[in-house]
Amino acid sequence: TQAASPVFSSKDKVEQTPRSQQDPAGPGLPTQSDRLAHHQEDDVDLEALVNDMNASLESLYSACSMQSDTVPLLQNGQHARSQPRASGPRSVQPQVSPRQRVQRSQPVHILAVRRLQEEDQQFRTSSLPAIPNPFPELCGPGSPPVLTPGSLPPSQAAAKQDVKVFSEDGTSKVVEILADMTARDLCQLLVYKSHCVDDNSWTLVEHHPHLGLERCLEDHELVVQVESTMASESKFLFRKNYAKYEFFKNPMNFFPEQMVTWCQQSNGSQSQLLQNFLNSSSCPEIQGFLHVKELGKKSWKKLYVCLRRSGLYCSTKGTSKEPRHLQLLADLEDSNIFSLIAGRKQYSAPTDHGLCIKPNKVRNEAKELRLLCAEDEQTRTCWMTAFRLLKYGMLLYQNYRIPQQRKALLSPFSTPVRSVSENSLVAMDFSGQTGRVIENPAEAQSAALEEGHAWRKRSTRMNILGSQSPLHPSTLSTVIHRTQHWFHGRISREESHRIIKQQGLVDGLFLLRDSQSNPKAFVLTLCHHQKIKNFQILPCEDDGQTFFSLDDGNTKFSDLIQLVDFYQLNKGVLPCKLKHHCIRVAL
Repeated sequence: TQAASPVFSSKDKVEQTPRSQQDPAGPGLPTQSDRLAHHQEDDVDLEALVNDMNASLESLYSACSMQSDTVPLLQNGQHARSQPRASGPRSVQPQVSPRQRVQRSQPVHILAVRRLQEEDQQFRTSSLPAIPNPFPELCGPGSPPVLTPGSLPPSQAAAKQDVKVFSEDGTSKVVEILADMTARDLCQLLVYKSHCVDDNSWTLVEHHPHLGLERCLEDHELVVQVESTMASESKFLFRKNYAKYEFFKNPMNFFPEQMVTWCQQSNGSQSQLLQNFLNSSSCPEIQGFLHVKELGKKSWKKLYVCLRRSGLYCSTKGTSKEPRHLQLLADLEDSNIFSLIAGRKQYSAPTDHGLCIKPNKVRNEAKELRLLCAEDEQTRTCWMTAFRLLKYGMLLYQNYRIPQQRKALLSPFSTPVRSVSENSLVAMDFSGQTGRVIENPAEAQSAALEEGHAWRKRSTRMNILGSQSPLHPSTLSTVIHRTQHWFHGRISREESHRIIKQQGLVDGLFLLRDSQSNPKAFVLTLCHHQKIKNFQILPCEDDGQTFFSLDDGNTKFSDLIQLVDFYQLNKGVLPCKLKHHCIRVAL
């Protein structure tokens, strides 16, 4: 019977190895048994070193220690395949060469230590208690109210992009925006950065100078998506547009009766008119004559055109709208409608009221633009408004309602900055104990004359007593208006008309400028019923003091600020009250 060999520790084995034993393979080539012994002894020493360092946490690493006994680590940091232990007595380990003593003092492989440190961190994390969820009511029925490591979403940085926006005076600002930012959000950001009054009339304009086109972005459109369809010469403008949603307030002024037809009976009311446009199942139609430019040619033809939900069509036979006589001019789905900036000069348009349907894929090719021209501004506004309503429908109404709902929610908690353009100003009589609204026009005009005389007496009294200003009162009255936003200095009549058209042809939109014919006079440019009118403000003298008047001296004002304040309250000789003023903001 073979005697069982005693079991020694690895240290005892090394001590009992004869020192005089020679390596049969020679001094330079170790045998296979030597190499295995090297691996096993290195692993055992490394485990002992780690156990000594983590003696205080020995209870947490019992499983790890058992695994390291059965699955030793090799020099490359990988686990060796586990060998099944024999049920019988263990055999004696092969004898180890003396050079193993030198290898025991060699540096430990860093890769194996790093692997142990990673496992150590894993065990530390798993041994920590679970973090209770501070908001258990937000958990679903299937999810536990405890935050597990995999329950938190990975943090991903939102995509950002720089957008350059220009103002009317040529200044610009580079703004960093998110990829999902809408035109309304960017306008509110620019209003905040420019310290403007947010009256929900600011808009972002897509401007193409090389094509002579521009349009106002809808509030829901994504800025980054629109910029991807623009050429390098194109840019964004930050501008006022009071007429953006004016058709919701008074649609009858935007859609003349002779231009609108319906497939079903309509009672002709304003609410019914808008419902027919917003309802996708209805079939409204805009019809009329337009000048149409032929593709690839310079000639224009006057054709009978109709706009439907399916697209823009022209009739090849008079005013016939039979399907065999209708020819598709443009599609509404992948296109946007623009207004022509200089149609006469750039495209030889017959009038100044041009519009264009531009496909989104077109960037620099003017030959693929569908150019149209209307007879007057009201007709062009009708076509462009109908195009927006038929394309976007309820989205436009939601864009119109969102600022009003937000204002209603914030009104009990905050008092917004008062803006004349947001309020309906009326003539008031405060002669009694309580104020009352003057509804009689004759009485309002009489009150205006009395107020004008009171201002004149007050100004005369101030002139007699002396002014605290370093400037003389007469000098101050001639320059104080230059600090106001509604005064635009020395601009031409054509430029003033262009500014009013850009900021919306709504009743009461105005600006003041220097007169070109009289260097001492000024001009009030006012919009009424989508028509622009000019009123000259002449200086007049009374008792050696200079006044300004619109009605040949019947109502006099010491400066232009008093004149504007008065006509914001009273119509007087004007066709309507002053309501909105044209403004230019430097970014």
